[in-house]
Amino acid sequence: MKIGIVGLPNVGKSTLFNAITKAGAECANYPFCTIEPNVGTVAVPDERIDKLCEMYSPEKRTPAVIEFVDIAGLVKGASKGEGLGNKFLSHIRECDAIAHVVRCFASDDIIRVENSVSPSGDVQTINLELILSDLEQVERRIERTGKMAKSGDRKILAELETLKKIEAHLGEEKPARSLELSDEESEVMKSLFLLTSKPIIYIANISEDDVADPYSSEFVKELKALADSENAEMITICSRLEEEIASLPDDERVEFLTELGIKESGLDQLIKAGYKLLGLISFLTAGPKEVRAWTITNGTKAPQAAGKIHSDFEKGFIRAEIVAYDDLMACGSYNAAKEKGLVRSEGKEYVMKDGDVTLFRFNV
Repeated sequence: MKIGIVGLPNVGKSTLFNAITKAGAECANYPFCTIEPNVGTVAVPDERIDKLCEMYSPEKRTPAVIEFVDIAGLVKGASKGEGLGNKFLSHIRECDAIAHVVRCFASDDIIRVENSVSPSGDVQTINLELILSDLEQVERRIERTGKMAKSGDRKILAELETLKKIEAHLGEEKPARSLELSDEESEVMKSLFLLTSKPIIYIANISEDDVADPYSSEFVKELKALADSENAEMITICSRLEEEIASLPDDERVEFLTELGIKESGLDQLIKAGYKLLGLISFLTAGPKEVRAWTITNGTKAPQAAGKIHSDFEKGFIRAEIVAYDDLMACGSYNAAKEKGLVRSEGKEYVMKDGDVTLFRFNV
């Protein structure tokens, strides 16, 4: 999973990126501090991995990972090259989802590109630039497809019709993700790699004073209402506190979060929101050589899950031997779970579930 972190300049993007990745991205109080996109890979916290490692004492521990990309602040006119413009819009196209950081605190100490704090106004500025960039891309595709459609090919004519449908929707300043399409039309949409077709998580960057009760903030309420209207995810994070949390040893973090009245760190919130948004789950493999989490789309069948490990596993798939993680923990060992009949043999039509501890049988 690859998530692009976007927003206006000086809303806390790079501070948040530093906190969740510990990558040390430059962070300064002036617009366009981020010139090249910063990229950081983060291990997905998963206590199931830790418990399985206690059980198997493996040589290697491999959690699932998420890649975060910190993209330079976008400003009004970015789609036409203002600020650092289109150069950075291209970086977002490579991401699976967008995390839009929105400033939800007032401070005279932080330089702001716009004149006042307005979460909905900030979102509108960014969204409009993404829509305009998408519209330009669709128009170029229509021009090319229109020339090809002169042949009378039905498939090309159908594609052209879909493109014009998308163009009209974007022209109404609506994001592509809100357009209802058939399966065939959705394939055309996917081929465009539109920025506004990507699922989005709004991140309300709040002040330290609002951490205990974030929804008491009028700014947060405003952003939540907007997110709800789009059926989008929204989480609240204090970037400055996240930096402090990230600098602490693991054993001190829980205590620090408890003192603040926070149940989980911003990173944990963001990962959960990302998995939910993209419809992802994890299955597990465990043995003396390695304990590992594998990320797949919810609804993936066993052979395709096997293919995540190696293409040969999918080609030569015979069956999957599966025990639910909770059953394995309750029994204390794989053999004990097998004796109780909790290890199942599943075939090609089995749909994988989150937490399946799996051994694939294959023959190539």
